[in-house]
Amino acid sequence: MTSVLLSAAIAVYSVIAVAANLAGPREPLLLLWLAAPLSTVIPAVIATRIVLTPRFPRPTRRFWAHLAGCAALCGVAAVMNIVDAIGGEEPTQVLSPWTVAVYGVAVLVLLVGMFRLPLDASGRGDRLRVALDGGTVLLAATVFMWQFVSAPMLEASGYHATQLIAVGFTLVLELVTVFAIVKVAIAGRAYVAAPALRLFAIGLIIGVLSGVVQGLTVDRPHLSTAQFVIPIVMICATAAAEAQLRATPAPPRRSTASQRSYSVLPYLAIAGVDAVLICVAWPHADLRVVLCAAVALAAMVVSRQITTMRENAELVDRLDHSSTHDPLTGLPNRALFNERLAAAIAHGPAAVALIDLDDFKTVNDTLGHGAGDLLLVSVAQRLSESVRPQDTVARLGGDEFVVLLVGVGADEASRTAQRMIGALAAPVLAGGHELLARASIGLADNHDGGDAGEMLRQADIAMYAAKHGGGSDVQCYTPGMAGAVAHTAALGAELEDAIADGRMVLEYQPIVELDGTLIGAEALVRWQHPERGTLPPAEFVPVAERTGAIVPLGEWVLRTACTELGPLTPVAISVNVSARELSSPGFAERVTRVLEETGVPPHRLTLEITESAAGTVAPLSELRRRGVRIALDDFGTGTSSLTLLHALPLDRVKLDSSFLHGAAGVLALAAASGLEVVAERVETAAQATRLAELGCHAAQGFHFAPPMPASAITALAAPSLSR
Repeated sequence: MTSVLLSAAIAVYSVIAVAANLAGPREPLLLLWLAAPLSTVIPAVIATRIVLTPRFPRPTRRFWAHLAGCAALCGVAAVMNIVDAIGGEEPTQVLSPWTVAVYGVAVLVLLVGMFRLPLDASGRGDRLRVALDGGTVLLAATVFMWQFVSAPMLEASGYHATQLIAVGFTLVLELVTVFAIVKVAIAGRAYVAAPALRLFAIGLIIGVLSGVVQGLTVDRPHLSTAQFVIPIVMICATAAAEAQLRATPAPPRRSTASQRSYSVLPYLAIAGVDAVLICVAWPHADLRVVLCAAVALAAMVVSRQITTMRENAELVDRLDHSSTHDPLTGLPNRALFNERLAAAIAHGPAAVALIDLDDFKTVNDTLGHGAGDLLLVSVAQRLSESVRPQDTVARLGGDEFVVLLVGVGADEASRTAQRMIGALAAPVLAGGHELLARASIGLADNHDGGDAGEMLRQADIAMYAAKHGGGSDVQCYTPGMAGAVAHTAALGAELEDAIADGRMVLEYQPIVELDGTLIGAEALVRWQHPERGTLPPAEFVPVAERTGAIVPLGEWVLRTACTELGPLTPVAISVNVSARELSSPGFAERVTRVLEETGVPPHRLTLEITESAAGTVAPLSELRRRGVRIALDDFGTGTSSLTLLHALPLDRVKLDSSFLHGAAGVLALAAASGLEVVAERVETAAQATRLAELGCHAAQGFHFAPPMPASAITALAAPSLSR
């Protein structure tokens, strides 16, 4: 900014000096000319700084090298101009051929620099189109400037040889100006900052229009437009160089048709030539009809072409959008996200949130892809509403989304991720079904200097850690997380194979009245592992919860229990159901279908749930309306069990034996609510006696019987059947 102010001060001095000499020359005349060569030093120095800055790409540094050379040559030419003007006995405006030559070389250097600036064109056809557009504009500009600037200057000078050279030089400068303006529209702005190109073009326009004030110096040989025009032009050059220094280099980006506004320039050029034609031919009355017809015809053709151009631009925009955005949700796709992530990392702190929907495959499998698509669209909208405008929500594919959080650290990213979890908590209505959009989110940031690929890898690991932790959670990446995730994933894969290969078996723990009468049996799954032997549920059910395998495992347990006990005994069948199963789409329909296929009446099935299922009341209420019984398991071990007695549609409460000190109150509350109470994990006769004293009528545990196969349950049920 200091350099711009200094350049402006020099220009102001030049204008004041010329104004002071309008009435007549004031000695020494050298003071009139000092500003011109001095003003060229500043942009030459700043442009050289750009050339020596490695962060700018080669085309950028090459362009500014030409500008530095042009400014330096202008400075040399200005010094030679001073010698020509005041070096003789009398002041003169006549330039020596050598001075004109140096000015010409400066213009040539600038022209070459502009020509070498990469165009926003790809392929032979695109380059030809750009060349034709540029040629049209330059030809129209030549006609316009010849008619209104160059021809009048030659006529006024009597076609003197020196003036012919000066006029030719001015015309070339004018065309360079037009070329610069065209470059502003069609040059590759990834290499030269657009503000810099605009400022540079403005400076050249000022230089060209200086011919308008040339008449003020015709009868004042001690004055010249170069004295104040060069400093004014150099202000623009200095400001342009400063704008380039402040700009951040960015990789070239594909331009869309709507961004190529230069396509309008040829039509503006035609309009300009038509204006010249009208000015020249209108005085001839016999040509006016033809003139009007020609102009009207040109206007109609131009209008048609502009309409076609706009339609093509809209089509290209749509195609460009479809190549960078997901067609279902309208979010950016993987390619556009990676581009924005790389740019964000280059500018400072950033974080990535990788989001994967839990149990989405079940939605597609049970309700169809239409419902799944509606769920994805709803998730996209809710995620977009949860972040700031400068952040990016993208869909990577399937049910996987990713969010780029710009300029944030780990803490802010974690708060945003929790906000996303909250936004997804409300049910989504899709295809007449209420679906819960549970999601696992993994976070990673670039505080350790990782690149885009590494950040996504870390976020992916963290996301799987969140998923393996039960889902609907947020995990931030930490070193060493990959090993734990890999172990859980491997065990989860083994578990899915075990379900498919029939290595899972059921045992049943009897539920009895305190007098020993069998009234039901709870199904307990076992894994017959080929290397580790028979594994109890505690060894693999948590893994099934984390990996999502609990859904197919739960359906297998339900179907197997109904198949094994249904035709053998009339006792009630109790099956444990996880919160993840309840929230999976179509759960109530799957249970009903299993009951119909196995012939088990709904009232003989009891689904045992825990406190974690408190948020999934709808499927429980629906099943209870169909006759299925609902039991709250592990009562007394949680923190909000008493409130759940009224919040959930329950038939039974299973009281943990460790909660005997509060059993009297629970039994009274259960009786008032019309609920059955079953004491579980009863291990001793003393516990059974105390339960009987408190009025509890049913229990289960090793004091009565251990888990056993279905055939043993049948044997226990036989005495009950004989009574």
